[in-house]
Amino acid sequence: MLPVYLQYEMDRQNLVTFLSPYKSRPWMINSGAAAPSGGSKGLKGIIAGGITGGIEICITYPTEYVKTQLQLDEKGANKKYNGIADCVKKTVATNGFFGLYRGLSVLLYGSIPKSAARFGAFEFMKTNVSDSKGQLTAGGKLFCGLGAGVCEAVLAVTPMETIKVKFINDLRSPNPKFKGFAHGVGQIIKAEGISGIYKGLTPTILKQGSNQAIRFFVVESLRDLYKGDDINKPVPKLVVGVFGAIAGAASVFGNTPLDVVKTRMQGLDAAKYKNTADCAMQILKNEGLPAFYKGTVPRLGRVCLDVAITFMIYDSFMDLFNKVWKD
Repeated sequence: MLPVYLQYEMDRQNLVTFLSPYKSRPWMINSGAAAPSGGSKGLKGIIAGGITGGIEICITYPTEYVKTQLQLDEKGANKKYNGIADCVKKTVATNGFFGLYRGLSVLLYGSIPKSAARFGAFEFMKTNVSDSKGQLTAGGKLFCGLGAGVCEAVLAVTPMETIKVKFINDLRSPNPKFKGFAHGVGQIIKAEGISGIYKGLTPTILKQGSNQAIRFFVVESLRDLYKGDDINKPVPKLVVGVFGAIAGAASVFGNTPLDVVKTRMQGLDAAKYKNTADCAMQILKNEGLPAFYKGTVPRLGRVCLDVAITFMIYDSFMDLFNKVWKD
């Protein structure tokens, strides 16, 4: 009978030989290095992302409220606001300062799982498609960002956004009928069924997928550019914030039309649209091409701040977790 250490070495060699056809796949055994733990990275991303989402939305929500109000505003007799300042002024005059936080609970309940799903999915996918040094190709960055966006769209963003838009839309009516989060959700489900909180799934997937593909691609590319040949070079948090703001701006100009269509599809008047394509065609026909960029300015301010804060907070928690939580 062989000594234990010799038996172990033979078993290890046999396993390596058996898996040799898969060595080119980065999540399998390669170059004698330990395979990265996608599950561990993903779990860290879920926890750090959830904490980040809760903090971020409390800071940036008023800009989201104003952006949604302006996107819901139509031309003609139904037009209520003449820009950002007018929207803020009328909201505060009618409902007080905290009127700008109407619907916050909906986003707070949703932002935690949204951010958790996004970063957890990205970390898991990044671990499984990166090379032996943990680096992603340009295509890999886009792929991981797209996957993260689709994951958050299906698991959290669509129901959260639908409920948020309906709450804000309800506030615009002469006699608001929602008396709180639980009551409002109950009324929506009672009237429309469970599908009532999954309106606009297709445009939301398109929006979130493109959003995160652009943002992660820009942030990861700027990180690599900053680090140069030293992949272990730390990136200061303020620099990460600048990278996040640039990524946020890129995503706004890239997909605001999808955001406008998504918002209309999730409003209380969504029944007048047959589907996503019909909604886009009606907006183009009735309001013209500029309507697809309604709310761009408040969205630009919110998103740049949002993405900058998000990546700074997320990186801080991941640094902490990596120190106290070894893979």
